[in-house]
This record gives sequence, C-alpha cells and structure tokens, in this order.
Amino acid sequence: MLRSEDIIATLRMLRQENLDVRAVTFGVNLMECAGPDISQVCDKIRRKISSKAGRLVPVCREISEKYGIPVVNKRLAVSAVSALAEGHGETGMTKIAATLDESAKDIGVDLVGGYTALVQKGMTPGERTLIGTLPEVLSRTERVCASVNVASTAAGINMDAILLLGEVLLQTAKKTADRDGFGCAKLVIFANIPEDNPFMAGAYLGAGEPECVVNIGVSGPGVVKNALVRLRESCPNPTLGDIAEQIKLTSFRVTRVGELIGREVAAQLGVPFGIVDLSLAPTPKMGDSVGEILQAMGVTKIGSPGSTAALAMLNDAVKKGGMFASSSVGGLSGAFIPVSEDCALADAVAKGYLTLEKLEAMTSVCSVGLDMIAVPGNINADTLAGIIADEAAIGVVNGKTTAVRMIPVPGKKAGDMAVFGGLFGESVVLPVRNLRGSGDFVRQGGRIPAPLHSLKN
Repeated sequence: MLRSEDIIATLRMLRQENLDVRAVTFGVNLMECAGPDISQVCDKIRRKISSKAGRLVPVCREISEKYGIPVVNKRLAVSAVSALAEGHGETGMTKIAATLDESAKDIGVDLVGGYTALVQKGMTPGERTLIGTLPEVLSRTERVCASVNVASTAAGINMDAILLLGEVLLQTAKKTADRDGFGCAKLVIFANIPEDNPFMAGAYLGAGEPECVVNIGVSGPGVVKNALVRLRESCPNPTLGDIAEQIKLTSFRVTRVGELIGREVAAQLGVPFGIVDLSLAPTPKMGDSVGEILQAMGVTKIGSPGSTAALAMLNDAVKKGGMFASSSVGGLSGAFIPVSEDCALADAVAKGYLTLEKLEAMTSVCSVGLDMIAVPGNINADTLAGIIADEAAIGVVNGKTTAVRMIPVPGKKAGDMAVFGGLFGESVVLPVRNLRGSGDFVRQGGRIPAPLHSLKN
C-alpha cells in the first residue's frame, strides 16, 4: 500500500522539482531488413519502423495525460547499422541513414540511435565504411545519432579505430562549423557500450535484446537536489551517510514512477518492457542540474578537491535506490556530467574551477564519461585520439562504461563560448594542454590488450 507521504512527495516532485520521464526509447531490430538490394532494404526499414513504432508518440501522449507525468522525449533505437548494411558501401550506408532520419520524422520521434559500429577488437569493411561516413551523415541528417564502441574490458582498446575517429571528429566539426561543430554532439565513442541504453546519442538495440522493446530513461536532478535542501533544513548538520540515505530514498521514488510509465507504454504497444534507466541527466535550465546536487552536498566550487568523492557517493546512492525499487534497472543508471547540458557544470568551467583533467578524474566514478565538452577548433586528431584512449582505458580497467562526446569548435579558442541550443546547451571552450605530446604513442596503432581481470571464464 502506498503511504500518504509517498504520494505527497511524488506530487511535489512532479509539480515543483522537474521530475519527468526524460526518454521513452522504442527499440526495434532491423536485421530482417537486410538484403542485396539497398532500395529494398530501405523500403523494409520504413515499413518496419512504421508498423512497430508508429503509435509510440500518441501512446506516450495519452499515458502522460492520464498520469500527469511529462514524457519529454520519444526516441528510436535500432540494430547496429554497420551489420545491417555490411557490403553496401558508403552509398548504401548513407541511404540507410537518410531512411532512418525520414522514418523518425514520419512517426514524430525526436532522435534515432543505432548508426553504430562495434569495433572493440577489430573492424570489418562495413564498420570501417560506417566510420568513414560519419561526417557526412551527422552533418546532413537531423535526427540520426551515432555511436562507436572502440574498447571493452574483454577485448582491450582498438587504437586503429580511435585514430580514425580523431580525424572523423575534426571533419564532422568542419562540416557543421556554422553550428559550432554541432554534428559531433550526435556521436558518442564508447568503451563497454550498453545494449539497452535509452539515452541519446548512445542508444542502439543490442544483439541480445528482443525484436521490439520499450526502455525508459527517468531523470530527476532537481528532485535529488531539493531533497538534500530539505534535509539540511530539517537537520542542519547531516552526515555524509545521512545524505547518501536521502539520495537513495529519492532515487527509489523516481524509479517507481519510471517503471509505472514504462510498463504501461509497453503494454499499450504490445511489446516487452525492458529496463528503467535512472540516470541523473541534466538540462541547461536552473533546477535541473547534477552540478547543483554536488553543491547541495557541500562542494561549493565544482572541480575543487572532494568533487570526485562526492560524485562517487552520488552515483552509488542513485544505483542502490534504483535497484531496491525495481528488478528491471539497466542502461547506465547513475549520474551524467555533460558540461554544456548542465548549467552549474558549465558555470564551473567558465570560472575555471572545472578543468578537462578534473573532468577525466570524475568520469572514473560517474555513469558515462567526457560528455558534451567543447574544445578549441585547432586541436589535432592525435590529441583527440589520446583523450579518447585515456577515457577508454578508465572504462576497460574498471569494467565500466565510459564514453567521449567531444566537440572541436571551428574557429574558436579556449575561453570562447560555444552555443549548441536546446537541450544541448552552451559552454565555454575548455583549454587542452600539451596538444602534441602523445602523437608518437597513439599513431603506433594496433590494440591495447585486455587487462588481466578480463579472464573470468
């Protein structure tokens, strides 16, 4: 039975604290659409997306109105395109990307993920082709998001792929220079990519997933922050243990809301419910910030000593609260630190408190990695490759997901403002030190072997 205080708390979260279902992501397996004729492949993709996911947006709207819970984004995640389009070359890949873009627009979803290659141990011709088409696809499509998994704890780190992606980021930024390199914001470079992640730009439908599935991303940074403010009001000197308990309790309530919506959407669409991802994913508006949570925990200058420990505690408490609330928690589930998408983090960068090096340290304990970080347009591909390799190493050695979503901003230098708009926000361009200090290392290529603890069989 629901207690009255739980009902009141949930109503407050909805009305005053920016609680919402951040993303309902419909996963659809497109592998049956593969074939030798690219025109037929694209026709099959259109028909399958329309038949399986065509009702997603109206169903989400109906359920949102029924419960009074905002469902902010409706999205698609499809099978890895590199496998679907193997053998069709650049022309085939770009036609599939255009088809995905058009299909997403036709059914009214915000974004479609799955323009994906899994190259942690090596690259097939199709995967190499897909990586080569990224600048064209990300600059010409509106809704298509891409991801490349370059490393895993089991396989190690593919430096050949990382080198290619360093060049791809520069080319993509150049093709979208009129938007401050925005095309790069739709590309995530992963280590240990999850197969059920509902959040863009890294969502895709993994090989082990059902043919169709509904995954939910619930986000409540404002809810957690306000819970900590109330805790301090009622208990002026809480311990860190008290703070962790409050975060766990709040995460429990948020997860319950997400699972309720997710299961009802899945039931209405007649597909399985997958997971609820309780990731504290911020937006640029005040009151919806992971950085503000860290400040409420006592880190007044984000990036100062103690910031990594505070983020580790936050991430752990969120996961514990979610796992207690549901047996279907998955995806990433923790705290995101996307700089341009979080007003408090962007402010800390602008004031010089939060540096690229400190962000990298914080990614060792958060749920993703170096996310939505603007860097100078004159950065070179070797340095980008080195940054990606460093972040992949954190994920591989620690057996966790890490990622890089970095935007070289053409024509801008450290201290300039990069503006991406909407949920992608804006941020000061971060300086990158030692720009040409690692080229000899990264350009050797090959694969960094998997760590010893990968041998678990």
